Amino acid sequence: MELIAGRAPLESALRKAQWRIIPLLALCYLIAYMDRANISFAAESMNRDLHFSAKVYGLGAGLFFISYALCEIPSNRLLLRFGARRWLARIMLTWGAVAVGMSFVHSSRTFYATRLLLGVAEAGYFPGALYCMSLWFPSARRARAISWFYISLPLSIAVMGAIAGTLLRLDGRLGLHGWQWLFLIEGLPAVVLGVCIWFILPDSPGSARWLNAAERSAVAAELASNQTGTHASPRTQLLWRVLRTPRVWVLGLFAVCIYAPIYGLSFFLPQLVANATKLPAQSAGFLIALAGVLGAPAMLLGAAHSDRSGDRRWHIMVPSGLIAPLMIIAAIDLRNVTAAVALLLTTVLYMAMQGPWMTVVTEACDGEAAALAIATINMCGILGGFIGPYWMGWMREWMGSYAVGLGAMSVSWIVAVGCIAWATRSSPKATMLEQPITVELVAATEKSL
Repeated sequence: MELIAGRAPLESALRKAQWRIIPLLALCYLIAYMDRANISFAAESMNRDLHFSAKVYGLGAGLFFISYALCEIPSNRLLLRFGARRWLARIMLTWGAVAVGMSFVHSSRTFYATRLLLGVAEAGYFPGALYCMSLWFPSARRARAISWFYISLPLSIAVMGAIAGTLLRLDGRLGLHGWQWLFLIEGLPAVVLGVCIWFILPDSPGSARWLNAAERSAVAAELASNQTGTHASPRTQLLWRVLRTPRVWVLGLFAVCIYAPIYGLSFFLPQLVANATKLPAQSAGFLIALAGVLGAPAMLLGAAHSDRSGDRRWHIMVPSGLIAPLMIIAAIDLRNVTAAVALLLTTVLYMAMQGPWMTVVTEACDGEAAALAIATINMCGILGGFIGPYWMGWMREWMGSYAVGLGAMSVSWIVAVGCIAWATRSSPKATMLEQPITVELVAATEKSL
């Protein structure tokens, strides 16, 4: 982070937070994404061993997002009550235990039940982590801070792709299938990280023992300068204010429109890439890992440029608009290597827009209302995580191919472009970052409607 003359305490505090807060939260999210998505690599052998159809697999993959979505807002309300340290540690411990439990799945019913429980356990981590970072990093630095946190997403894809083949080759060891080893080994780190969060993560800058008094004051003053017109109020009123804010729901619709196709793709990506390249699923994992490796710098560069330019709108709209034709290109011939290239490029473009997009989400409301706004938007979006995999599995059984399902989901990206254009419509560079939603802004918006 750049040094600014006369702001030494603030710069010192942000440097410390950059190294003490972000890596821990990022590592936890890396494990979280692996635990929710590793069934995509286990799918081929698990479906064969347990006699699951594509529809059963798609439904099970998507059920995680139903329970996750239902628990998003309650989870973030509890985070406000118990503090980030206690609540995020609880999330890590419980989802780690359930993720390990995936190795004991033996029927479609236990598969469905365990995926639902995993959603309940993990709900709230992502919006909770975003809210936690909004307590540390001011608006002008937030996209970069979030991108360093969210870089765990492409890295998790790279890690999964790189180690899945090795874990699956443990098939038969100690009487366990390879996919059971995959769930068992990848679930244990969450439990360890839960303990780390309990002892390491401060609830806010005010409780960070590694900041001195001047640094705490500097962070508090900088964040206060970003707030406009928000007053403390009971949390029931905060939730009601969030739910009455049109822009929150438009951003929620945008989230649905991007999460449905991206999760619909990700849970079937190893199979799609394998079919397109004529490689076994384990070898296709290395190509997926390459997309993750390329996605990481794309995310960092996109966020850095967004912060420097002050623009969020076009940094979100352009990648979203490019993904739609790529999905159509892939759907035209899923047995051609061009399809694999198009699908992997989709992953890279999706990563490039995450810093600006998540910054817009964190600035949807000020103060504690931000935690509930983040949870509401993520709750809407995460429902797309159910729609996408179930849609792909259902279309595979009905049409005999993934092509129609994949091509149809390109429409979702076009709708997403319209949503973000509306939500940032005030000026070419207008964003939620520059226009925090306050009680007065909500009233003005409702009056105009």
